Amino acid sequence: TLGTQTDYRDGEGQTDPYSPVYIVRSGSVPEILTLATLTWGRGLPAGQAEMEIIDRIREKHAWEAALPPMDSPSNVAKRLKMMEAMERKEWAYREEEIDKLQKVQMEVFKKLLQRREENQDELDAMRLYNHWQNHQKAKEEKIRKIQCDCALMLRKLIAKRKNWMGKLERRDIIKEYNEFSSQTYAPLSRIGFFPDNNSDYYVVKNFYLNTVAGLCELEKSVQHSVSQLKIKTPKPKCTITKTGYIRRSGRLEAVLAEVHQ
Repeated sequence: TLGTQTDYRDGEGQTDPYSPVYIVRSGSVPEILTLATLTWGRGLPAGQAEMEIIDRIREKHAWEAALPPMDSPSNVAKRLKMMEAMERKEWAYREEEIDKLQKVQMEVFKKLLQRREENQDELDAMRLYNHWQNHQKAKEEKIRKIQCDCALMLRKLIAKRKNWMGKLERRDIIKEYNEFSSQTYAPLSRIGFFPDNNSDYYVVKNFYLNTVAGLCELEKSVQHSVSQLKIKTPKPKCTITKTGYIRRSGRLEAVLAEVHQ
């Protein structure tokens, strides 16, 4: 079975059939020697075509044996007539063989042409499909752009319709500070506002902080008690013994208080 096949099957190790050495007696022509051109794999084992060849060889041998001897003019004429008939028969057989080969070649050519046409049709179909896909993408992109332009024009028309009479509207400060897209929060550069130009507007410039003289004068104006720091030792949160150690109960109370917080 397929599961037990290996690379070294019995068919790979099979050799050609054994052909022993033979000796032909003088004066005898064995029929099997006429088939010396047929070997194993090339005509053997014999099929329908090989059997037809063998039959034709036997007929030719029988025809050669039936030829009249060339001992009289009538026999010579009869022999020539028989040879001409055999020659015409051979040519007819050869033409029939040629016709068969041509038919086989035509069938092979038809199959090759059909396969080539099928491959070409597949390529054409794939090319048309890719072309159609590209057109679909371009169409979708164009439709998307038209939809975006349509939405933009609709927003412009809606904005114009709000004030179609051209009336002047008073500034609504509450509305401007309520909408984060207003000019108060996000002014546009096309109306002449550039935020980076006034970047140093909010920088603090002070004489007492930017100059040495100002720092000295500021130091003199500060009270003396501010520069003299007084640090008080914090009282211990736990009970301390006379020797300076914290009691176990006091430590436990501190831990509980910390956990409670």
